[in-house]
Amino acid sequence: MSQFFSRKFLASAAAFFLALSVWAIAPAAHAFDNPDLLPSTQTPIIDLAKALTDIEEQGLAKNLIEFEAETGWKLRVLTQYDRTPGLAVKSYWGLDQKSVLLVADPRGGNLLNFNVGDSLYPLLPRTFWVELQTRYGNQFFVRDNGEDRSIIESLESIEGCLRQGGCRVVPGLPREQWILTLIASVVGGVICGFAAQPRKPGQLVAWQWALIFSPLWGILFLAFGVGPVVMRTSEWLPLVRNVAGFAIGALVAFLTPVLGKSPSSET
Repeated sequence: MSQFFSRKFLASAAAFFLALSVWAIAPAAHAFDNPDLLPSTQTPIIDLAKALTDIEEQGLAKNLIEFEAETGWKLRVLTQYDRTPGLAVKSYWGLDQKSVLLVADPRGGNLLNFNVGDSLYPLLPRTFWVELQTRYGNQFFVRDNGEDRSIIESLESIEGCLRQGGCRVVPGLPREQWILTLIASVVGGVICGFAAQPRKPGQLVAWQWALIFSPLWGILFLAFGVGPVVMRTSEWLPLVRNVAGFAIGALVAFLTPVLGKSPSSET
């Protein structure tokens, strides 16, 4: 038994000294604070991952400088892959409560990350930044449009919202999101149509049942069908399509029992 514990102790000691030696000779990591990667001159964009072309970078840098001079809001862009200046960008750019740092890193599941100053949250709430990240930084958008468009369009959304005094949601209605609003409108119409089916002889419309189920179809149609469209775009076509989808769904559901009845046999 004593030999067993002696061998176990020697093995543990050897593992400890081996780990200590490896830790002692390992090179120091500078991934999270490496000021050597910062440019010698001031620029609002540090494109280490080469996500932007030279023309795009020059045009975007000019736009960010003009926007800061016009509004006082500071927008900065950092793209990185295997190298990053890390915390050194805070002092380099003088990031404060009125600053937004967009970090584009393709190694994660989403390209975009935002470091936002506290002064922006009253105008652009946290849900805005989550939606902005998921809309323009997801893998499908980046695959179809490229990293450069992901960066540029997200910055355009931020600038547009700050110029108009804030946004609760990200402007614009993507096709995928509009399809969801259309589905919600149609389902709401179907529920309304079924609820309004006559249940008594001589009754044309069961309004009382339609009113009883109004919280359900009203939430689907108004909150999930009409609300997102009105809040994100001023175009009339998506709204008209959703209203038409609700009406068609309600009409089809309302007429289904009538169309399904077989004609009575003659006597």
